Amino acid sequence: MSLDIPDDIRSELEAEIGSDSSPVGIDAKKTHVLILHMLREIEQRLGAIEARLAQKTS
Repeated sequence: MSLDIPDDIRSELEAEIGSDSSPVGIDAKKTHVLILHMLREIEQRLGAIEARLAQKTS
């Protein structure tokens, strides 16, 4: 698995979750909300794909 992230995408993500007031440099709550939101979107897309596959096989 490649974890290479293009520089422009990395910069955009760093700007979105960065926090100068955090000792680790990121806003942990915002980061977790972003991750959970993206996982929910992936889950919805996967459900739609599975539904289409089920229709094709029945």
